[in-house]
Amino acid sequence: MEWFSRSNGELFAEQVSVANIAEQFGTPTYIYSRAGFEAGYKAYEEALSGHPHLICYAVKANSNLAVLNVLAKLGAGFDLVSVGELERVLAAGGDPAKVVFSGVGKQRHEIRRALEVGIHCFNVESEVELERIQEEAAAMNKVASISMRVNPDVDAQTHPYISTGLKDNKFGIDISRAPEVYQRAAELPNIDIVGVDCHIGSQLTTKEPFIDALDRLLILVDQLAERGIKLKHLDIGGGLGISYDGEVPPTPTEYLSEVRGHLMAQEKYQHLAIVVEPGRSIAGNAGLLATEVELIKKSDHKNFVVVDAAMNDLLRPSIYSAYHGIEPVQQDDSKESLFCDVVGPICETGDFLGKDRDIKVAEGDLLAVMSSGAYGFGMSSNYNSRNRIAEVMVDGDKVHQVRRRETIQEQFATESLLPEE
Repeated sequence: MEWFSRSNGELFAEQVSVANIAEQFGTPTYIYSRAGFEAGYKAYEEALSGHPHLICYAVKANSNLAVLNVLAKLGAGFDLVSVGELERVLAAGGDPAKVVFSGVGKQRHEIRRALEVGIHCFNVESEVELERIQEEAAAMNKVASISMRVNPDVDAQTHPYISTGLKDNKFGIDISRAPEVYQRAAELPNIDIVGVDCHIGSQLTTKEPFIDALDRLLILVDQLAERGIKLKHLDIGGGLGISYDGEVPPTPTEYLSEVRGHLMAQEKYQHLAIVVEPGRSIAGNAGLLATEVELIKKSDHKNFVVVDAAMNDLLRPSIYSAYHGIEPVQQDDSKESLFCDVVGPICETGDFLGKDRDIKVAEGDLLAVMSSGAYGFGMSSNYNSRNRIAEVMVDGDKVHQVRRRETIQEQFATESLLPEE
């Protein structure tokens, strides 16, 4: 995370002190690095240079308009799963012709809007959905480009809640059933088959599951060719992990060079463009969560550092037992190290940001929860009627507030009392 570094023991976001950001915007606050997002995206561009490709950033990882705009300016496409995400992409200057629409529950109005703006393709996840897209496209006198998302039954060796490529997962069409579904799609007058899609899970730290899935996809490509169905692109999804706690995942180049090698090894695959849907590997290490220590609660059994951030701000530790590094914003070696859990004020035992940590900390100190640029704010809520927090983007020596802190009144704005009797 070179865009978050220390100078004389003080943590900086690019060229700006995190402490100064916290003083200006309060805590808790998400702090993003523009350079971090750009570097994450460019790593994929470099890895796929010279081969036809489309890099579709997974909007669910971090959907702030400023983040989407930074990536759109670099030429990114977008992978999305709702009409809300589509509207965000459009508002941020994204090109709808570079959008793939995934998700198992696309509603009819979402399909119509996507057809209206002219997205690149739908990633179809069921036979029922295929028929629904045909109906809506016919009603609008349009042709819908589609790619089938297939489920290859590959174990991604990741947390079960973020595994998506096993038979027991809700995603995609069983790969053994896929040729018949493609045959049906080829018969539909308002459907244009353009590719095949596969996404097996998130936070993968080895290449083997990716390559296993790729090999199974290429067998399907051959089966479809025998039926006269020739694909234009191979969407290999996202899921590449980042280092939260010493993991050493492959780089985009290390991973994608093998994918390219598989395609270039045989002439029959060389025409296939590569589509990727990275999210975490672009956003994760481009952000941190700044939080202030409210109090320290000590007992004979356990020490708790209670901070002003909570599970409603960063849910990953609570639902995935996910690890995030937690560091003092300003290091002070004169302080005694405390073995503790870092917890929030929410009335849930599961409200923690880190367990069993050694931190040199005192009341009023600032802490940085690292690697929280992905699945942080996007999964936040108003639980316990807490306001959703601010987001800022650092660009060199400049700081821009890209979402202001919510107010209590804004929480109430869409609610109403019952009328008086």
